[in-house]
Amino acid sequence: MSANLREKALRLLARRDHSRAELARKLHEEGNEEDVAALLQRLEASGLLSDARFAEQFVTARAARFGTRRLQQELKLRGVTSDETSAALATVEQDDTARARAVWARKFGVAPHDAKSWARQARFLQSRGFSADSIHKILREHPEHDE
Repeated sequence: MSANLREKALRLLARRDHSRAELARKLHEEGNEEDVAALLQRLEASGLLSDARFAEQFVTARAARFGTRRLQQELKLRGVTSDETSAALATVEQDDTARARAVWARKFGVAPHDAKSWARQARFLQSRGFSADSIHKILREHPEHDE
């Protein structure tokens, strides 16, 4: 196993946690598949690489800005298993609706006054990964809007 490969892995992990798949993708540029697999195995055994820890930190850092669906999708893209994703999402203190309400209040703060602004606000929340139920609850809380 190349010392350069190990150095690169440690340098990447020193900056932030990575999922196994992310780190493997970045290390494949430097070394062959067997060396990368062996290094990843050693890093996991020593506790320096953990998908569960990565998922928990990822969710903690982004939960205030994004909904459950978006967090699930981003973790899936980073190669985290659904079990680890579910465990990480269970650590989120607020429910999806409360987080969506906070995001909505920061971005808009005022109730939609017509169908066009209602649709714009709903699209924004949907793009952040919040469920349709949460979006409807928040936007219907304001009696100024009549569809």
